[in-house]
Amino acid sequence: MLQPYPAPVSGERLTPPISPKPSINGAKVYGVHPDSEIIFKVATSGERPMAFSAKGLPSGVTLDAKTGLFAGKIAKPGDYPVQVVAKNAHGQAKATILLRVGETLCLTPPMGWNSWYSFNEALSQDGVLKTARLMEESGLGEHGWSYINMDDCWQGVRGGPLHAIQPNERFRDMKAMCDEVHSRGFKIGIYSGPWVSTYAGFAGGSCDNPEGDYNPGAIPLEQRKQPGQFYGSWPGLHNRKKDHIGKYWFFDKDAKQWAEWGFDYVKVDWKPNDIPTTERVFKDLQNSGRSIALSLSNAAPYENMDGLSKYANVTRTTGDIHDSWDSIKGIGFSQERWQKFTRPGCWCDPDMLQVGHLGKTGQANTVFTPTRLTPDEQYTQVSLWSLLSAPLLMSCDLEALKNDEFTLGLLCNDEIIAVNQDPAAHPGKKVFDKDGIQVWTKELMDGSIAVGFFNLNDGKKVASVSAGALNLKGRVRARDLWRRKDAGTVKESIDVELNPHGATMLRFHR
Repeated sequence: MLQPYPAPVSGERLTPPISPKPSINGAKVYGVHPDSEIIFKVATSGERPMAFSAKGLPSGVTLDAKTGLFAGKIAKPGDYPVQVVAKNAHGQAKATILLRVGETLCLTPPMGWNSWYSFNEALSQDGVLKTARLMEESGLGEHGWSYINMDDCWQGVRGGPLHAIQPNERFRDMKAMCDEVHSRGFKIGIYSGPWVSTYAGFAGGSCDNPEGDYNPGAIPLEQRKQPGQFYGSWPGLHNRKKDHIGKYWFFDKDAKQWAEWGFDYVKVDWKPNDIPTTERVFKDLQNSGRSIALSLSNAAPYENMDGLSKYANVTRTTGDIHDSWDSIKGIGFSQERWQKFTRPGCWCDPDMLQVGHLGKTGQANTVFTPTRLTPDEQYTQVSLWSLLSAPLLMSCDLEALKNDEFTLGLLCNDEIIAVNQDPAAHPGKKVFDKDGIQVWTKELMDGSIAVGFFNLNDGKKVASVSAGALNLKGRVRARDLWRRKDAGTVKESIDVELNPHGATMLRFHR
């Protein structure tokens, strides 16, 4: 291995072109409740057409030979390993996919897209379906990106047989929308909160009157940007004093409505995340009639984590992130204490990836601009989030990816994604912190160790770390994960040159 290992040319796409040969990527384990709908697509890159086959399929489950999409239900709890083969004109790939039927969802960190930093107040059914189509066409689904999550701004008023929140006029048919997303092999998420108002001023999961009428205390209709935005954009809910749990609880009705529509994930947003409310939300989801993963937001109190982690699949550790170095650095490198809670089904969330073309919060976006992060800062965020086993949720405009090879390289590097999706879920550890250089490690299921070298300084630096600090003994092989190529061997120490605010990710096979 070259010493020091050279930094990349700043701005360069490091991920090589995607091979035409089949490669089975992303999560290899999927958790589902007994007798619940299975929605899992074998993430496989390579030239199409491609044929899928399987051995060991449990009774009641099928695998689509053209798409690699699992479907069906399994009644009995347990582990069901399925051997999958993907073939095309260039060869074949094999992998074992473990279907784990039990009480735990999200056995690996969720990967997908969220609407908050893209459409924001212009969130619509057309936008969601366009995103699902672009997720498929861009190839992101072939690398494990599987969630299409709606954030705030979808809500209208309460109604329907369940007296649940109905969508606003931009959503024609929620069930049809969910069905179409599922047909492409993706899961779909929705947003709510237990307060009277959500952060963007829409109806929440409780109300101050038994009718579920949010007009009392709302801004006049003629002053609203849209009819269902009762209290105006943030901080309207605080100004109108709707930032509390109302006397009358409606979240249980909403949960059943989401189940009928077909949602798989809900982000529940309020502050502080308290344990009794979280337990109540969890039980409402359990009683909804569908497997719905629970994501808590925002800035969970650290002292509540023992209790919150019993109920939530994802817990936000921070307020909203932004596309600035100070935000990425301040949030990302302060996550070490949260790592002890990391385990399959429980992921600590330092918020969304700030890559690609983004919109503005608090407005209806139709125009998107490139992230303000430098390319090196983007490598740092994706690298660190992967080592932390953090949810990988992008929020960029996927239309722009058609002409953005750099961002596609960030999002489609299967060796980086494999670190994030490693089923052992060992916590990331900070093993070196000196003079603006940090080194983080993560033990992987196969016994190898992923190591991220990070430069928090404004100038180029060299990280020098002993092999012992990385728990490496003897001569070990190194692999550059971003470049996806072998980097040689090391024995006693590792020197890595790093760009300003940059990162290098190596995997050492011991």
